[in-house]
Amino acid sequence: MQLTPCACAIALAFSACGHALAQTTSDPADAPLPTVTVRGDKPAATAPLNADSAALLADQPGYASAAAGGVSALPVLNGFAADRLKIRLDGMEVTAACGNQMNAPMSYMPPAQVGITRVMAGITPVSVGGDSIGGTIELASPAPQFAAQPGELLTKGGFSVAARSVNSEVSASVEGTVASDSLSVHYVASQSRAESYVNGRGDKVLGSQFESNNHAVTVAARGDGQQLVFKAGQQYIPYQGFPNQYMDMTGNRSTFANLGYERRFDWGKLLGRVYWQRTEHEMGFFSAERTGTMPMQTQGRDLGYTLRADIDLAPEGRSVLRVGNEYHSFHLDDDWPAVPGSMMMGPRTYVNINDGKRDRYALFAEWEGKLNERWSTIVGVRDELVKTDAGNVQSYGTNMMNMADLTAANAFNARGHAKTDNNIDLTALARFTPDAGQTWEVGYARKTRSPNLYERYTWGRGTMAMTMTNWFGDGNGYVGNIDLKPEVAHTLSATADWHAADKDGNEPRWFFKLTPYFSYVENYIDADVIGRFNPYSVSTASGTLLQFANHDARLYGINASWKWPLLRTAGLGDIAFTGKAGLTRGKRVDGGNLYHMMPFNVLAALEQQQGAWTNRAEVNYVARKTLVDSNRLEPVTASYTVFNLRSSYQFNQAISVSAGISNLFNRNYADALGGVYLSGLAKTKSGSLQALPGYGRSLDVGVNVRF
Repeated sequence: MQLTPCACAIALAFSACGHALAQTTSDPADAPLPTVTVRGDKPAATAPLNADSAALLADQPGYASAAAGGVSALPVLNGFAADRLKIRLDGMEVTAACGNQMNAPMSYMPPAQVGITRVMAGITPVSVGGDSIGGTIELASPAPQFAAQPGELLTKGGFSVAARSVNSEVSASVEGTVASDSLSVHYVASQSRAESYVNGRGDKVLGSQFESNNHAVTVAARGDGQQLVFKAGQQYIPYQGFPNQYMDMTGNRSTFANLGYERRFDWGKLLGRVYWQRTEHEMGFFSAERTGTMPMQTQGRDLGYTLRADIDLAPEGRSVLRVGNEYHSFHLDDDWPAVPGSMMMGPRTYVNINDGKRDRYALFAEWEGKLNERWSTIVGVRDELVKTDAGNVQSYGTNMMNMADLTAANAFNARGHAKTDNNIDLTALARFTPDAGQTWEVGYARKTRSPNLYERYTWGRGTMAMTMTNWFGDGNGYVGNIDLKPEVAHTLSATADWHAADKDGNEPRWFFKLTPYFSYVENYIDADVIGRFNPYSVSTASGTLLQFANHDARLYGINASWKWPLLRTAGLGDIAFTGKAGLTRGKRVDGGNLYHMMPFNVLAALEQQQGAWTNRAEVNYVARKTLVDSNRLEPVTASYTVFNLRSSYQFNQAISVSAGISNLFNRNYADALGGVYLSGLAKTKSGSLQALPGYGRSLDVGVNVRF
């Protein structure tokens, strides 16, 4: 294990993630009842050193992430992933403009821009989540900062740098704020770059390198009980490898603008937001670790607004009625330019999705109230109209090599493409607090999601074309189905929360939470096998060709989380035992396991805080995964245990340093949600398709400076 010279140069670094979690946060009191909030003043040593914002949620019950690119992991909540979750970035809804979801929504907001995260699994209020069935994840920027008094000028800034040895990763961010008592301007920029990581045997996991560049500026104005916040920015990713996909990202450039307004009245609060984002995305090959020629180009545009009124029906927030209207439009063009001289990929441009449209119109009403000192509740209804459509398409050519796609294109063009879904969501949750030391919650939700554009409108039947639609990382190929019905999930969930009556900072001194859940999903969008093939023409490797199809399904499990103080002394400081555990099961009603269900897992840690020191010793156990999806040929993965050590020291209010070792004993393991190692098979052209290897041992270091 060696650090590169560049990494050594910043060997006293602190991560961009730690910097993000050190930001000032917005007030979580505005969030509805079931919100789980990660506060920004969490000790840096508890945050993983990672350039991907998906890692910020690693300690949340029910949460996991499915491996993808270095900054593009897909979040999973209680077995639900990808578009089944509502992801909001500063209130914006961003859609993955890629058949492999390489530009997943959370990848657009790096850790340096994150001030607070909110996770709502299962029972999600209708005011914060539509067109999703598994929960909501919100990433938000730090609240704007203003000078304390008129005539004063607030100026502040800082920078963070970090390094990881496992992939020679270097991350850096810089920010600055200039503000009066009524006007604030904030700028933040970050960059992350890494080589391909190595596994526990020291072998390079081919095609996992990346670079990401992000800039954002926020202008905020306030006065007379109102605030206006405008944020604009750009992301540029020149390359990002995806070892569990057939292609890599060779460019992703996005530009966004987001305007939010909030005003308080005697009767309550009015909130409004309008946003826009445009993405230009390219796939292909960019390194000697995986070579080829097949350019793919995608253009996506998100446009939307939200208008919500919170009406106080009783003083002190004892009864609040929320009513609102939302609109979101997504436009997509997905084309594959011809490869000169290729009989298969030419002579025409392959039109995968032409003028794809997905428009959503929503109305909702929600009441949250305290019935008495012990009982509170939240109930809501949401009506959402979803319209999708797409234009005609064409195959690469008309010769025999393109006959399967040519026939499929003609069949697709011969029928109508427009679909309209009217989706109804219902949420009801009750909370009982018998005393200051315990809380009980029980809830029911009916949540609905319409198919995305790739699920409905991808049409190619050739093996190569089908393998280009796959955000599952399973090495298979997929084709869409215009006649798909929306998914409707009926979810029951309950939470028992025992905790200390008093708080130590932002959370109780000790707590134990237990949450069982059950979801019955009508018309779950799974896939049916329609053919088989050999990936990369390797006779000993197997893959399946699948078509998206509706099947009823059941998902159920249980989550636990805890914190227990063990010791408090002048010599050793505060020592606590913290952690989470979870188990998820998913099955189709007509038989078979669902894909990417996380096996039993435990994340447990000893945390010590003494003066300027924060230390954490962590163990992550994942059980053997044997309940796999046979239709997708999902690999069985062995159980594994990984140990991590982290430590940070706060020299003063301006400077802190951090260091850690991930995978301390260099355990070689396969990621339970990693999919398959396609780039490895592409290199060897022999053997079978294996599960994606996990990260080997890594020395992680960094520094954070504020001024």
